[in-house]
Amino acid sequence: MIVREYIRDFEKLGLGMFVHFGIYSLLGKGEWVKHQYRIPDDEYYPIHKSFSPAPDWAEELVLTAKSAGCRYITLTTRHHDGFSLYDTCGLNELDAPHACGRDLVREFVDACNRHGIIPFFYHTLLDWLMPSYNDDFPAYLVYLRKSVELLCKNYGKIGGIWFDGMWNKPDADWEEDAMYSMIRSYQSEAMIINNTGLDARGALGHIELDSVTFERGKPLPLNLADSPKYIASEMCQVLCDHWGYAEYDLNYKSTTEIIEDLTACRRYGSNFLLNVGPRPDGSLRLIDRGMLEVLGQWVNLHDEALHAPRPTDIAVEYRPKDFLLQDGDTYYLFIHKLSTNGDSHVALSAEERGLERFTLPKKIRSAHFLDNGQPVTFTQEDDKVTLRTESYGYGVNLVVRVVKIECE
Repeated sequence: MIVREYIRDFEKLGLGMFVHFGIYSLLGKGEWVKHQYRIPDDEYYPIHKSFSPAPDWAEELVLTAKSAGCRYITLTTRHHDGFSLYDTCGLNELDAPHACGRDLVREFVDACNRHGIIPFFYHTLLDWLMPSYNDDFPAYLVYLRKSVELLCKNYGKIGGIWFDGMWNKPDADWEEDAMYSMIRSYQSEAMIINNTGLDARGALGHIELDSVTFERGKPLPLNLADSPKYIASEMCQVLCDHWGYAEYDLNYKSTTEIIEDLTACRRYGSNFLLNVGPRPDGSLRLIDRGMLEVLGQWVNLHDEALHAPRPTDIAVEYRPKDFLLQDGDTYYLFIHKLSTNGDSHVALSAEERGLERFTLPKKIRSAHFLDNGQPVTFTQEDDKVTLRTESYGYGVNLVVRVVKIECE
């Protein structure tokens, strides 16, 4: 099996930010608002003249992502409505330069490069704007490749291209060979990802693809027995119900769920791509910023366990949600649902502290919690390990706690 280094490097990124941003943000009802509300073209597309994000939108977005612990950002350069955040160089006039006189993808890439964040580009495959999508599909594919070519050649080195929408015409010939070979001619080590949607999570596709996707679904171990090359995986998730800005979507997930989603991804070496939908000026809602701040607190305490360590097949007895990752002679034990110490009239315990039991082939030298450096009590007889978990002290609950285990 071929193992390409850039795919391994992608896996080590661990956490990314997904950004759905476009003229649909002006309406505040999600990224599918045109389709769902059947808004006619002559009513919908003229709104692009009002789309003018704040001058510092990209800077603020990138800094927010970085403080949350994200190492890459995937931006919707063009979504299904056909509006492009980049200069289409005459392919059509529904782009950011014709809306606000600026290339918003250039602003995004420059901000990423300033702050050490890797830029990725989302690009739609289906298109509600171009008549040729339904009337002359081969001609549409030429237009699509020319559009993607601009992203590959005009913005320097990028982390990858993230496609979405092939599920809309599952039986069509998308001429994938032509698209992917064109990308490789400009970006030889860019990740090529093609989202399989909600109905085919984790499905392998064209051999040139570098990662499978799990849209709003927990990753699973990949069966690569029939694959000639190593493939990564990535889960994408939303904070609420919509990818694009939806003013009255109040159905937000808990920070507990988000942290547990991140750790569930790392259990199988999968990246976690967490979405935000900026408001029309490019700013984030306060709740989005708050949730990212909390996530950043957790990541800051556990960052070393989230990138280089690899999955193991070590089972934790009686606690199947807990798991170990390995980096050489170092293991990281992820522990869920520990209780918080406190007076019984104040503290609600999710689960009492107990014992973690597992088999480890190496002799343990030391074990301590990553969050505070406190040593962890353990015994080891031959390769059988018993480790005593500790409840949080009053005033602390980290959702998932990580023990660093160093072996001889």
